[in-house]
Amino acid sequence: MSTTNTLFVMVASILVFFMTPGLAFFYGGMVSRRNSVNTLLSVFFISGLAIILWVVLGYSLSFNGNVFGLVGNLHAMMMSNVRLDQLTTGKIPLGLYSLFQMMFAIITPALFVGAIVGRVRFKFLMVFIICWSVCVYYPLVHMIWGNGLLSKLGALDFAGGTVVHINAGITALVLSIMVGPRSHPEDEHANHSWILLGTAILWIGWYGFNAGSALAINDVAMQAMITTTIATAASMVAWQLLEVWRVGHITLVGTCSGALCGLVAITPAAGYVAIDSALWIGLIGSVVSFLFVTLIKPRIHLDDTLDAFGCHGVSGIWGSIATGLFASHAINSDVTSDGLFVGGGWHLFNIQLLTTIIVIAWTFIISMLLIKLISHWMQIRVSSDDEILGLDLSQHNEPLHSTRLASERTE
Repeated sequence: MSTTNTLFVMVASILVFFMTPGLAFFYGGMVSRRNSVNTLLSVFFISGLAIILWVVLGYSLSFNGNVFGLVGNLHAMMMSNVRLDQLTTGKIPLGLYSLFQMMFAIITPALFVGAIVGRVRFKFLMVFIICWSVCVYYPLVHMIWGNGLLSKLGALDFAGGTVVHINAGITALVLSIMVGPRSHPEDEHANHSWILLGTAILWIGWYGFNAGSALAINDVAMQAMITTTIATAASMVAWQLLEVWRVGHITLVGTCSGALCGLVAITPAAGYVAIDSALWIGLIGSVVSFLFVTLIKPRIHLDDTLDAFGCHGVSGIWGSIATGLFASHAINSDVTSDGLFVGGGWHLFNIQLLTTIIVIAWTFIISMLLIKLISHWMQIRVSSDDEILGLDLSQHNEPLHSTRLASERTE
């Protein structure tokens, strides 16, 4: 066992776990005060649920065995028959690798919560996340990281551009469409300080997300940290410039959104690309997400409340495709065929494009079917009155600002 690499992945796992409360702050600050507690809870409760699911089913379906290249088997349920001290990549224990992957299983469903805040029943969200994890997330982990179908195709996803961000983004899109728009949309933000705090926590945690995916302290981990930093900065500045062009001034919410898009876009490519490539990936990721959120989304009347698809889906799709443009064998020997823009021809680009399409189709179709099935025996939305009152009170009887809300109800 490599003590150094083991400690490194331990720290990375803690950083990735810390991203979930960071996301809770980010989303909780973005919504109206009436839905802030519900949003915080809708993100953070997944920590407990996803950990139990991962131990019972998730690891086995993701990494144990191989059923038609689509999913693992059930022979390692409850982590049975798993040698936790067995050494894996980077000479770290298998138990630690499972723990690191568990953190991804927590944050991924938390991302799509932002698409439907303020209008869905908490019970539905809980049931959907359980079904979605088993039917959508674990199979995709297996297909890409568990030596499944897409892995054998040659797909590259360094830290979760497809498994995490496209997956969560497309799920957010499906939920937005099928749940429908809010009856009383609000542009008010509960707390700008939370938005900035959440963004900072996410950025810091993303170093564990991306650099930690090298599973060792080496040149690839260093490259992933650098490219993550460069892409995020480029994306943030690009969003600010686009805001000046579009509305004449820079906003805090826009600045934080731009940083998030850069983090998403670089994720699949972080350990595969050079610094100049990272800059372009971050910059273009910001541009495509900004154009979708500000121009396309209003025209198609999509109520993706906190732009979960606009940021994670759109930037994630770009990042996955961009990996086929910029990935370089000189940066990482796992890249067997260079990207299109570094002299490798169309081979890797075509693989990444096909992989992206397959992930989009898999997630869209199964998520849609799950929502339809659940809707037959459970009400998805809260009532219009509960939506006006706010989910903090109607779902949890726990207002963020109890004095103010009590006075408002009295009036």
